[in-house]
Parts: sequence; C-alpha cells; structure tokens
Amino acid sequence: MKKIQLVCSLIFLFQYSNGQNITQLLDTSFKKFLNDSANKHASISFYVVNSKTNEVVYNYNNQQGLIPGSCQKIITSIASLELLGSDFQYKTDLGYNGSIQNNVLKGNLFIKGYGDPTLGSWRYSSTKDSLVFRSITEALAQQNIHKIDGNIILDNSAFSLQPLPNAWLWEDMGNYYGAGCWALNWFENQFSIQLNAGKNEGDPTTISRMNPAIEMMGLSNHVTTGKKLSPEDATIYLAPYTMNGFITGSIPLGEKPVNIAGANPNPAYLIESLLAKTLKENHIGYKAIKNTIDAKAANDTLGKPTTVFYQYLSPCMDSITYWFLRKSVNLYGEAFLKAMAYAKTGEGATDKGIKIISNFWKERGIEKGALRMYDGCGLSPQNKLTTHSLVTALQYARGKDWFHIFYNALPELNGMKIKSGTIGGVKGFAGYHTSKSGTNYTIAFIVNNFEGSSAAITKKLYEVLDVLK
Repeated sequence: MKKIQLVCSLIFLFQYSNGQNITQLLDTSFKKFLNDSANKHASISFYVVNSKTNEVVYNYNNQQGLIPGSCQKIITSIASLELLGSDFQYKTDLGYNGSIQNNVLKGNLFIKGYGDPTLGSWRYSSTKDSLVFRSITEALAQQNIHKIDGNIILDNSAFSLQPLPNAWLWEDMGNYYGAGCWALNWFENQFSIQLNAGKNEGDPTTISRMNPAIEMMGLSNHVTTGKKLSPEDATIYLAPYTMNGFITGSIPLGEKPVNIAGANPNPAYLIESLLAKTLKENHIGYKAIKNTIDAKAANDTLGKPTTVFYQYLSPCMDSITYWFLRKSVNLYGEAFLKAMAYAKTGEGATDKGIKIISNFWKERGIEKGALRMYDGCGLSPQNKLTTHSLVTALQYARGKDWFHIFYNALPELNGMKIKSGTIGGVKGFAGYHTSKSGTNYTIAFIVNNFEGSSAAITKKLYEVLDVLK
C-alpha cells in the first residue's frame, strides 16, 4: 500500500514539475517576445490551457479586448455549427405563380435565394455554374414548362438590402475578400482582372481580360508599372450596387500578366446575364428577367410564388466550414450570420445575426464586453475579443459531436491546428496542439499594433508557440 502511495506521489510530482517547466519555458520565451522592439507599442494577449483539464498553463492579459482578424472565424464557425447544424444546407427555390397550360407558364417564374454562398463556386464539383443552370433547365423540363408568358424574378428579399457589415473599410469592399453577401450570390461574388505591365517602370498598365465578364461595369485603371520583382500592390475601389470604380497601385515589371480579384458589386446582374444565355440555348422564351433589388428601388411589386417545384441545395455545413476556416473565405462568415438571423427572425441581416451569436456565447460564459462583433469573418478593425473568449469557445467545441468537423477544418500551421488572423497591424493564432509528450493544449495568441512585416512577427509568434511542442 505504501509503495502504491509512493508511486502515485512520484507521478503527481512529475506531472506538477513538468507543468511548471512548460510554464517557466513559456514565460522565458514570451518575455523575450514581449521585450522585442517590434512590440514596443503593441498590445498583446497570450492564453494557454490544458485542453483536458482546463487548467491554465500560461496567461498574459487574457481579458484584454483586441482586434482578432480572422481568428474571429472561430467564434462564428462554432456558433453556426451548433445553431444551424453540421448537416445544414442552404436552399435556393424555384417556383411560380399562375398556372401551366399546354407547356406554357401563365405567370412569373421565381428564383428565390436564401444566402447560399457556394452557388456557382469553383470549390465544389456540384456547384459549378454549368451544373446549377442545368439543374434549373431540367427542373423546368420536368414541369413541362417550355415557355414563360411572364417574367423571371431573381428574388433577393430573404436577406437585407445592405450586403456589407457597416464597419468595413472602403479600401476592402472592392476587393475579393470584401465581397458582400446577398440572398442570391454567384461565383462567391468575385471576379478577376488581368493586368499587363508596361515596358518600363512608371508606365501605365492595361486591362486585358475580366473573368467572369460583368456587363455594365466600368473600371478606371490607374495602376502603374513598378520595379521588376516588386510585390503586386493593386487595390480595387468599388462599392456595392455601383458599377463604376477605379484601380490604383502598381504591379511588377515583367512579361507575365498579373491577376487581381475584385468583389462583384451586384451579383444579380451576372446571374441575369448567364441565365438569359442558358434559356436561349434551351429555347425557353420569357418576357424579361427582373430582380427584387431593382424593383424595390423602383417601387415595383413583383409578387410571390404560389408553388415551389424545385429546391437546389448547397453542400453541407461541414464542407462549407472546411473552406471557411482552411481558406478563410470571408463571404462564408457573413452568410452564416445572415442565415442564423433569417432562421430566427425571418430577415437575413448582419446586425440580427451578430445579436444571435453574442447571446449564444453569453449563455456559454463569454461576457458581452469580451466579444464585440461587427461582422462574422473578422475583417472589420472594430471587432474586439479576448484570448479568454477564444479559448472558451475552443474548449466548448471539444465537447460537441461535430468537433471532428471543426478540428479537421482548422489549418495546419507551424505543425499545429491553429487559425491565423491577419489585417493591418494585427496578427493572431488560435487553436489546438498536442505536444510530443501527449499533452493537449488550447491556445490563443494575439498581437495588435506591432512594427515590421507580418512575416517577421509571425516567425516570432511561432518561436513562443514552439515551446509547447
């Protein structure tokens, strides 16, 4: 009996000593990071707990609210998996009013969206544009609709007229990562522009191609030719619903064209163009294609469908969550917010979605002041959250039956399962790591207002996190 007690005591002392060693090693490494000249004016928070026991391994300012960047996607994705469900699918309805007589629809055809951010996306085999439109034409054929006497209505009414969170920056909203979210989205609301450099440094550049081609769009090109091997530094300025904008910055001197990606200011126009082409190829006539956004501006009543005869479904939430976290697709986070708002209130609005998520986390121990959200993806510099909030959310996820979906979706960075967050002057990491000894850690590390490059501060953050290996 005494031998057993002795062995248990030694095991306890070893575990305690080992835990103390990790804490001391972290402290040494973190203080070196803290005293680095790059962090002279920075705000920093670092929090680590033992994933299994929830014991604090290291804590520095874990209650300080900081700008999280894309680390905020952790907060949104966990809430959406819980509130919408891991098997949730966005729907897009095909319906009509009136009646079908002798293969003719005597009424209007409606395509009603509910925020599917994958519609027409290249990321999934089932969502490519040709397959989506084929589904629509096949559904019409099954209803024996060969002609439409009325209009085709692109119905965006499930989501608010405002596609962007109010706190996004002007310099972001014209670029692909600042794409707005509508009830009807297409091709992740992106387009690409191919720019060709001039022959000499300082020469103007030319636009050679736009994909997909968006009719009515006019972009004034002010991008110049930079030095050879210089970084691409071009920014698109283009607001939602405005088909005219401009591009500034520079691209490197060289023979190869440079592609930059922008945010489609009104995806309904692109859907209209592609749908018209598809219906023409299938010899399906109609009066006109209208959308509820333009109709609302013109105070035009387009009616509602009385019969829904087909429902297009998106990939499941597990697949969408993978791309949301792994490739940090901002549009998906905004679609999650609005989908939660629509499910609960009947209106897909950003502010309503934020209120739902805030209340969700408040009920699970995250105080209101520790989580100030202005969007779902973390693009706004007005977002504030604590590393304590991030770790609380990560620990909550561990106990859910969908945890494997969330865990597998996290990127693998520096040999760890962690999500990064990066916007101007902000760098952060949050996630999980299992050490060589088998200890599981839950981690959140955020730095605001550092000096120097993002790559340089990332290397220094990794040096601290490497202690946990």
